[in-house]
Amino acid sequence: MATERTAADLTELAQDPGPDPRGRVSTMAAGLVGSEILKIASEIRVLVAGGRSVCNLTVGDFDPRQFPIPERLTAAVEAALRHGETNYPPSDGVLRLRRAVQRFYERELGLSYPEESVLIAGGARPLIYCIFRTVCDPGDKVVYPVPSWNNNHYVHLVGGVDAPVPCRPEDGFMPTREALRDSLPGARLLCLNSPLNPAGTAIERGALLGVCEAILAENETRGRRGERPLYLMYDQIYWMLRSAGTEHVTPPELLPEMARYTIFVDGISKAFAATGLRVGWTVGPVDLVSRMSAVLGHIGAWAPRPEQVATVDLLEDPEAIRAFHTGFQRGIEERMELLYRGFQALKQRGLPVDCLPPAGAIYLSARIAPFGRTTPAGVTLETNEEVRRYLLEAAGIGVVPFQAFGVPEDRGWFRLSVGAVSPAEIEAALPRLADALAALR
Repeated sequence: MATERTAADLTELAQDPGPDPRGRVSTMAAGLVGSEILKIASEIRVLVAGGRSVCNLTVGDFDPRQFPIPERLTAAVEAALRHGETNYPPSDGVLRLRRAVQRFYERELGLSYPEESVLIAGGARPLIYCIFRTVCDPGDKVVYPVPSWNNNHYVHLVGGVDAPVPCRPEDGFMPTREALRDSLPGARLLCLNSPLNPAGTAIERGALLGVCEAILAENETRGRRGERPLYLMYDQIYWMLRSAGTEHVTPPELLPEMARYTIFVDGISKAFAATGLRVGWTVGPVDLVSRMSAVLGHIGAWAPRPEQVATVDLLEDPEAIRAFHTGFQRGIEERMELLYRGFQALKQRGLPVDCLPPAGAIYLSARIAPFGRTTPAGVTLETNEEVRRYLLEAAGIGVVPFQAFGVPEDRGWFRLSVGAVSPAEIEAALPRLADALAALR
């Protein structure tokens, strides 16, 4: 009979980093900045736990009570589990799924790639990391527009050199060929995302064509010199979530030669409200994808086998996709319209707000700029962070400042996300926002 062991209390040792905490970890880990969004989310959880009602417009996620995943996907995951699909998947993804993605892109985007161009992973994040790790050496320059999601952190992870390109609200916070011109020489990777997190805007055909022409011209020059090419990471995880009238375009569609240099990032997380199922994919040049697969194989960031098998059923059923998106998109657009109209009404009242028209994803770019005004508690608002805290405390509204997306200036721009709120919550929050802004002096 086994005897019960007395556990040693290691709490004090485990909590003590010693006299040199930074020396216990790598230089990279010591300098890595944590997620600003998760920090804000933690504050909101504390308020909600204390009984406070908060309209949480911070999370780039979906509340399943508001936006459940497709019934077809739920049933397929359950069936895969019952059928014993619980062992390791192939390191590059279940072949049936890779072929389903191949057919999905041909059918929906008009892009015909070989199956060797498709790599499956546990969501978009490991694929983005794999792209950075596969393409970039330490010291390589990475160009990305700001605002954008997490590119600065991935550059840090691989020891690259940041080359952020500030983008204007007049351009929907999207880059133009002119804005990128001086940054592309010497760069190894350009990162684009459309529809854009955090702005909720989409790059237009002419703008993307100009960017692609600049990439091809740069690579033609490098080819003559025997230099390494510039690659484009094209993150289109939100491409199926677009407002009416918003067109989604891809680089190889505009200029087929871009297929040599474009690496897509995509998956089911946003398009099917399935963020927790962790199925993402990349599509790109075969030589790069094969090296990405090798990197991924050592990380082990594979998508779970049951979810991979289930995703095959979904992607192979265009009618089920259309049926799901009819209601899904209607729900997103309803919430976006409520916010957009609400902000325009506040602007008409003379309050210091504005916003861009929604075009895609689940985000609205809102400008809330009561700078120089004083709260009832006597605090003069000078920064985005001070405005954010005031809105949370005075109006019970959670928003994310563009500083979380690489924008250094305090110009009053915030990301508002509708994936985890109901229309009723938005309608209740807008008068609170109006009252909070009106109370400033």
